[in-house]
Amino acid sequence: MSGPEPGAEDAERETHVLRRRIARELIAAVRGLPPTAVPKALCRACASLLPGVSGLSLSVLGREAGTGVVLFASDEVAGQLAEIQYTLGEGPCTEAVRLLAPVFASDLTRAPDARRWPLFSVQAAKAGAEAVFSLPLTAAAGALGTLDLYRQTAGTLDDGQVRTALLVADALGLAVTALDHASSDSDGVVAWLEGAESDRVEVHQATGMIMVHMGVTAQEALLRLRARAFAQGSTSLAIARAVIDGSMDIRHE
Repeated sequence: MSGPEPGAEDAERETHVLRRRIARELIAAVRGLPPTAVPKALCRACASLLPGVSGLSLSVLGREAGTGVVLFASDEVAGQLAEIQYTLGEGPCTEAVRLLAPVFASDLTRAPDARRWPLFSVQAAKAGAEAVFSLPLTAAAGALGTLDLYRQTAGTLDDGQVRTALLVADALGLAVTALDHASSDSDGVVAWLEGAESDRVEVHQATGMIMVHMGVTAQEALLRLRARAFAQGSTSLAIARAVIDGSMDIRHE
């Protein structure tokens, strides 16, 4: 029987050391913080661990197909990219969830990436991103969400960056899984969503208004909201705010 390939044990040892360092840094970042401060602290820690990208976000899938909650985003562009993908229903993150595998788009300004997601590619470039990399957060039941990275300019991630990103996604997957099993007094982990949902409450509120006025299901109401967002080149959140303040009426569409 042949032994391990030369260097395999060293690579495994390095990966183990890196995994422990990532876990320590994430734990240290959130220790002692109130629940609502955890998402931003995690975001800063992840950005520190992945300095080779322009920004990043973490999204968790909602109960309804095609819905999700952005737990954190490092900047406005990262947040917009997540919103755009949920609005359009296409992009690397939706593909990563479907395939349960990382999906990398190193140049959204040209084929094959631009052809693979024609709508998302245009909107992403307008938002300020030419490369997007999505890693699924997986569990036994399937995908929990995605860790999404972007670069302002086209380009790939090197092997070290990919390895670190995969390990960060693994660590975040374990943390998100804890949300479903944590009690309300377990260091506030279950309350992560409280801080992350603060602006998404408006989407839920607008969806409810559309349901009442049009007599449709929650899913159809959300689809109508997203359709208007797509038609106007906007985001679901922006349309939701317009519906709530009365400056937009989509009841008769």
